[in-house]
Amino acid sequence: MKSLPNNVSPYKRTPTFTENTIPKGLLAEHRTKEGTWGLVVVESGSLIYTITEPGFEEAVTLSPEQRGVVMPGQRHHVRASGAVQFYVEFYK
Repeated sequence: MKSLPNNVSPYKRTPTFTENTIPKGLLAEHRTKEGTWGLVVVESGSLIYTITEPGFEEAVTLSPEQRGVVMPGQRHHVRASGAVQFYVEFYK
């Protein structure tokens, strides 16, 4: 899993979502804007984070110990794997 670059700063955070409140847009394949990094932070439970770039697919189970980094413009989606609480921070 990639890590956030040292030269980015947080500018926005989503509310905390649960397995019942994940927005449909996060469940479907989507991208961050160019220049915007994302950090998926699981507070409890686990979440499947899948990167879906052409010719490459990787699914990672995120947990409170394992955060998910979303690179700018990277195609991805999430899926709950049971009870979960998580949020997404955005960095520039």
